[in-house]
Amino acid sequence: MNTNQFVNPSQLAGIESYTFADGPARNTRALLVNTGAGLRYRLLPDRGLDIDQAFFNHHSLTFLAHKGVTPPQADALRHGLDWLRGFSVGLLTSCGPTNIGGPATDNGETVGLHGPHSGTPATIESITQPDPRAGKLDMTVVARFRYGAFYGPCIDMRRTLTSTLGKNHIDIKDEFFNAGNEDQPHAWLLHVNFGYPLCDEGALFCYDAAKIEPLNDPAAIKYFTAPDKSYKRIPTPLKEHHGPNSVVAYLYPKPTDANGNTTVAVVNQELGLAAAIHYNTNEFPRCGNWQHWGHHEYVGALEPMTGGVEGRDKDRAQGWLQTLPAGGSKSYHYRIEIVSDLAALQNLIALNK
Repeated sequence: MNTNQFVNPSQLAGIESYTFADGPARNTRALLVNTGAGLRYRLLPDRGLDIDQAFFNHHSLTFLAHKGVTPPQADALRHGLDWLRGFSVGLLTSCGPTNIGGPATDNGETVGLHGPHSGTPATIESITQPDPRAGKLDMTVVARFRYGAFYGPCIDMRRTLTSTLGKNHIDIKDEFFNAGNEDQPHAWLLHVNFGYPLCDEGALFCYDAAKIEPLNDPAAIKYFTAPDKSYKRIPTPLKEHHGPNSVVAYLYPKPTDANGNTTVAVVNQELGLAAAIHYNTNEFPRCGNWQHWGHHEYVGALEPMTGGVEGRDKDRAQGWLQTLPAGGSKSYHYRIEIVSDLAALQNLIALNK
């Protein structure tokens, strides 16, 4: 890199802060991250420091819900399916930290869909800009969250997101600590969502799964047991996916190394573009595959998760529900990578053995 050819590093890459000036999201914070290599994405500090918009060059990578960004509503959206009212979809919506999946009553506690995280505002601890003249190419956002109530859970989370100038990936570390004096149920799910034009007819879900378990639903069972594995190829919009209709299965991707790391991806060969999620199967034992190919609402997701999506009571019964002990901690490390190199695309496609 020739640092003699610019005076302001923002000409190359960096993080820009702003607030929305109009509409439902008015006064809600946003951080726009430009990696300088084609990947640009927007963080929403008031919505769990999750990611909504994401682009590679001129191609959108994700799906954005009709309502768009809404302000934080962690307490208001805890009941039943109310969570969907604030679900802007986007590249990453994080679910948890005490429950994931459907509404449930578990051990006398009523919990809503997917938990409070994505409606919780962050306290920003630091924003680090790249400084190429000093040889520092990383750009990082660190934020902290607190969940709970008096007599209730006292859970602390720190999220660190890092991108590198000239690279098309997002490294994320989520660290949880139980600051309270009682053990708490714990669950964490990464709702990584993909949309048009990355998702289009003929694009592929790519993974090497030891097994695939459709939810106990006739439509899902039929869809994910097709002998031609058509469930890995994205279809045209389907009328049967209108309204709330979709199909979901649990994937169990095989580790690619002795440490339990694995990769799942969506590949669009027509565009020469893919989005891959690299994560550890010891941290996330299963990966949900949500497919909802309705007209106008055309979206699919790959969702590394600790439990399942059928409710916390079901997770407890199956032995999937984790515990964050008093004074205990737990962390997750994962990467979302955008791939355009031909050889790397072929390596992702080769996962479909």
